[in-house]
Amino acid sequence: MGRIGLTEILIIVGVVLLLFGGKKIPELMKGLGSGIKEFKNAAKDDGQPVAKKEDEESK
Repeated sequence: MGRIGLTEILIIVGVVLLLFGGKKIPELMKGLGSGIKEFKNAAKDDGQPVAKKEDEESK
């Protein structure tokens, strides 16, 4: 019951198409992709400054 089948995916795609229209979907996906990319970069960069601060404190 927790799995999404083909019918459910088609219904979701149909609703999204009706809500946003065909021209708006590529813009939404581009924005979503850039948001995910920024999040990954921020998460990766988040650990690096902490290590630098620890190195400076130990000196």
